Amino acid sequence: MVHTVTLLTREGCGSCVRVHDQIAPLCAAAGAAVEVVDVDLAGDRELALEYGDRLPVVLVDGAEHSCWEVDDDELAADLARPERFTD
Repeated sequence: MVHTVTLLTREGCGSCVRVHDQIAPLCAAAGAAVEVVDVDLAGDRELALEYGDRLPVVLVDGAEHSCWEVDDDELAADLARPERFTD
């Protein structure tokens, strides 16, 4: 299965940039698709309300994987699994 990793961000968020740089090579190694979504620009007010105070957030296959900090080994292991990620 090809997993989809979504990084929820906000303009001007230094931690969001750091996490993006951290997860990009892990996703590439796993063949995972990566998308970056700015919660303020996504046009989804509920998305901004739900995640706005705790960015960056990493979603895998649409389920929340991590918030603020990402454990490289945990993300790599979850991306290596053949089944869809669920939280």
